Amino acid sequence: MIDLEAIRTLADIPAAQARARGQAVAVKYGDRETSFAELDAQSNRVANALLESGVAPGDRVSVLTKNHDAWYPLFFGTARARACLAPINCRLAAGEIGFILGDAAPKLLFVGEDFFDTALAAVAGLADKPRLVALYGAHPDFEGFDAWLGDAAATPPADAPQLADDVLQLYTSGTTGRPKGVVLANKNYRRFLEMATEVDGFAYGEDETVMIVMPLFHVAGTNVSFSGLAQGGRLVLVKDFAADDAVRMLTEERVAHAFLAPAMIQMMLQQPAAATGDHSALRSIAYGASPIAEDVLRRARTTFGCDFVQFYGMTESSGGGSYLSPAAHDLPGKLTSCGQPWPQTEMAILDGEGRPLGDGEIGEIAIRGDNVMKGYWGRPDATAEAIPDGWFRTGDIATKDTDGYYFIVDRKKDLIIRGGYNVYPREVEEALYEHPAVAEAAVVGIPHPEWGEEIGAAVALKAGEKADPDELRDF
Repeated sequence: MIDLEAIRTLADIPAAQARARGQAVAVKYGDRETSFAELDAQSNRVANALLESGVAPGDRVSVLTKNHDAWYPLFFGTARARACLAPINCRLAAGEIGFILGDAAPKLLFVGEDFFDTALAAVAGLADKPRLVALYGAHPDFEGFDAWLGDAAATPPADAPQLADDVLQLYTSGTTGRPKGVVLANKNYRRFLEMATEVDGFAYGEDETVMIVMPLFHVAGTNVSFSGLAQGGRLVLVKDFAADDAVRMLTEERVAHAFLAPAMIQMMLQQPAAATGDHSALRSIAYGASPIAEDVLRRARTTFGCDFVQFYGMTESSGGGSYLSPAAHDLPGKLTSCGQPWPQTEMAILDGEGRPLGDGEIGEIAIRGDNVMKGYWGRPDATAEAIPDGWFRTGDIATKDTDGYYFIVDRKKDLIIRGGYNVYPREVEEALYEHPAVAEAAVVGIPHPEWGEEIGAAVALKAGEKADPDELRDF
């Protein structure tokens, strides 16, 4: 259970658990273990160093890294400084990262050693460059993390975080080309914490191990982390997902809970050890972020022998929306459903005019509740379009049956979801058009047994020009 008296905002999680069980392991990363007491002290030091660096309430701080245990004190420290962390998808190109940095305008950018060169290329064209700090590793153009941290105090700042504070800004292309910053406030995550223990797949026990393989720039990675730590769980964090390692860790780390994209489940099932491993500690596997094939789901339930929970939601709703409970997986005709709404969350099927439709009618899913984002950063028009009347328009076309279960029919726009990640066709088309031999290009999603969808392109070349598929892929 989450002590909502002690944990009023996300920033309170380390201190609340440090008081209750300070020496228990909060995060394991490789061979390194961090206790709740250590996480609390580290978070306070980061908060005070940010304040000494001139970060003020409401300012943005960005991080570009693969999963790393330094992410957690950076997040909690930023929240304690009443600033907002804006993680960046490390799979983006330098130009896209530069756009996000120009949009978020962070005071500081923390970078993992895998992305020093990418970060330098991304900030090169910015008029107002952020202060560059190496989160881990070393580079002559980056300030070392320990040097930046200095002798910052391990006591909490005097100015306590407020529910109205922006706490996390995650960038998503959604169904439009350029990424938009989804602003999530402590108020949104207060509702998430209130709902989490009432939802199968987010209700964890103290000392249970939660495996984090989803990236921490993704709402699934952040939310499972927040829920696990708030309930006193032990996080086992993975830098890069590899199916064989994930299967091994389920057994070796006695994992009780995990959130996996369907593509990850598919790849893990292909490992021989999946069928022979000891999964006796495993209580639940949650899945979402993209569609899953029925055959994959059935095989996974048989192989891992635990409860499965599907989550439907998006960054704009703090990851909340609907869920298909373990029991509902066995109900006739419900396996392809995305489930019923979370507690304290409303969902509806609306027509093009915003009117609610009846059972069996096809329209757009809309979500309403305190978990819905504050808005898109600096995009009032886009915010008004997405939430014109208090209902967030998801862009997903669906129907609802008489039992209140929702079924996704299609997407409203031409979004491709590959392995749980959004790919907007226009961005790929524009990249293809930059090739000197390309006259026309059209990009579509193609069904794929492992990734859910793969990116396919039809290309017409200019008269007299030559280019083969491999050359275009490399380009």
